[in-house]
Amino acid sequence: MSVEKGPRLRGALDGIPTYKPGKPAAADGPVAYKLSSNENPYPPLPGVFESATEAAASFNRYPDMACTGLTAELAARFDVPESHIATGTGSVGVAQQLVQATAGPGDEVIYAWRSFEAYPIITQVSGATSVRVPLTSGEVHDLDAMADAVTERTRLIFVCNPNNPTGTVVRRAELERFLDRVPSDVLVVLDEAYREFIRDEDVPDGISLYRDRPNVCVLRTFSKAYGLAGLRVGFAVAHEPVAAALRKTAVPFGVSQIAQDAAVASLRAEDALMSRVSALVAERTRVYDALVGQGWPVPETQANFVWLRLGERTMDFAAACDAAGVVVRPFAGEGVRVTIGEVEGNDRFLGAAGGFFKEM
Repeated sequence: MSVEKGPRLRGALDGIPTYKPGKPAAADGPVAYKLSSNENPYPPLPGVFESATEAAASFNRYPDMACTGLTAELAARFDVPESHIATGTGSVGVAQQLVQATAGPGDEVIYAWRSFEAYPIITQVSGATSVRVPLTSGEVHDLDAMADAVTERTRLIFVCNPNNPTGTVVRRAELERFLDRVPSDVLVVLDEAYREFIRDEDVPDGISLYRDRPNVCVLRTFSKAYGLAGLRVGFAVAHEPVAAALRKTAVPFGVSQIAQDAAVASLRAEDALMSRVSALVAERTRVYDALVGQGWPVPETQANFVWLRLGERTMDFAAACDAAGVVVRPFAGEGVRVTIGEVEGNDRFLGAAGGFFKEM
């Protein structure tokens, strides 16, 4: 009797790490605060819920596959041609489209490490090879080392600015110097998921850099500052050849009409957005200053989270936070990322952090 074999799957999938979402807060027991997913703690911006509800009334129909209304709104907002806009299921969805469009077996994708944990996953799925360049001792992208790592096989470079999970940034002079060193046929992706939280004036807006650099692509998302994490809508700004390739690799009808209409309404609620972002930045400063006051060596953050490098103590620290009713995002053996959330949740986290530091 012959043994039946299962279907043949691509070998490139072997050993791919599973993306780990932030652990949810416990559904029962005392109130717990979820500070593990870089979510916005505020409800939808004014008018957004109403737009989404209206769109939901027709979800028996396919959405606008071209995201026409959202594309026009984004093009006007950033003063770019509509043909330079491509949308997708969050910035991570667009990032995967970028890898699919540029890299395959035998090609290389460069990124800092640690950085966004989806980068190695989407690279391996495409069959390409990851080239991880360690962060500096200050938890910042080592752009000189990343430029040195470029070979004739390099097809794509991710620069996460601010970097997830460290919150650190690269500034204009060093970023422009890096871009000048990268060959023009290598695509550089400036992943700016946390752009709205930046207050350092030396950090450039990636869109200002893309305009005269055809090999630069900027990623943005509505998941963080805009508070649409559950609707999955992101976009890229890139020159026509790259944007066209993104539209070819997009999942048809991937961005729902609810998400499109909510994103448009969010863009039109700019004053309320900036008020909320300013409040989160103020709270970020308070949390950062408190951690420094406790004695923690916290890197300066320009995102909506803080990073504690704990090494082998990482999981113990996460457990201590759990016990205090706060869910954080541990990276075993490395450190913990903690989102800036509700004031009460931040206070619980600071209490747990202070107690843990005293016992170290």
